[in-house]
Amino acid sequence: MNGLRSAIGFLTILPFAPRGAPVSMASARGWFPLVGLLLGITLAGIQPLLMGFNAGWFGYAPLTIYEQPSYPTFTALLWAVLLVVALVVLTRALHLDGFMDSCDALLGGFDRERRLAILRDPHVGAFAVIGVVCLLIIKVSVLAALPSAIAPTGVWSIKLPLLALFPCLSRWAVLLTMELYPYIRQNGLGVAFFEGGEQRIRWQLILGFAFTLIVSIALAGHVGLILFATACAVAWGIGAWATRLLGGVTGDIYGAVNEVAEVAVLLLALLLASSRFPIFSPLLEALWQSL
Repeated sequence: MNGLRSAIGFLTILPFAPRGAPVSMASARGWFPLVGLLLGITLAGIQPLLMGFNAGWFGYAPLTIYEQPSYPTFTALLWAVLLVVALVVLTRALHLDGFMDSCDALLGGFDRERRLAILRDPHVGAFAVIGVVCLLIIKVSVLAALPSAIAPTGVWSIKLPLLALFPCLSRWAVLLTMELYPYIRQNGLGVAFFEGGEQRIRWQLILGFAFTLIVSIALAGHVGLILFATACAVAWGIGAWATRLLGGVTGDIYGAVNEVAEVAVLLLALLLASSRFPIFSPLLEALWQSL
């Protein structure tokens, strides 16, 4: 269980890392999707407050779990902001920092040496600021715009399964990027994840793949497969782009993969939910039927 505790301690603000843990964290990477699911469950635990009290603080009658708002609500936007802030706090902005550095390096550098130097530079450039503002605006807007009902029963909020799922998928994308592309730093946070043997790491990839696939289907049904494939595509695309420009990937690239995968999964889920393509959660429906 040291691997799980190390993954939680590294990916979140929670002090779960084992004391006296070895420098190698290769056993932790296979737990990334599970840590993402735990983060998502935490966010989903906040969501019932939105369903139960949405707009009630501003003079409207509170909405029940069955109702769809017929008017724009400030509360929905406010809670979307709070959900994003909660995720940033829980992760110590670890992935956002990597995303910002990647924006500066991949978009602002002109050759490999300059891009690598930018990744080492602690200062923030224009591309980082523009990129993170756009990212956060999209993430908040998508969370606020997600429909409140899930077909076909209309019982469960669509946000509950998606909030639990998208952090899991994004951290699976990081694990996949680690497997597909070489890590080019001789030192840095990412080095510790590549010690311990190739066979051991490959088994972690297989377990991470199986876990994420099962969670995707359980929480979003057949749409979960589409979202799973989207996270894989983000990992492949950003990893290939970074490898072409840098010769490989770094810890900052992992952060960028995580953030872009979160936005891509949420945005696609919104597009599907807004169309005639229903999102159905077999797990939540089974829980509802058992009550």
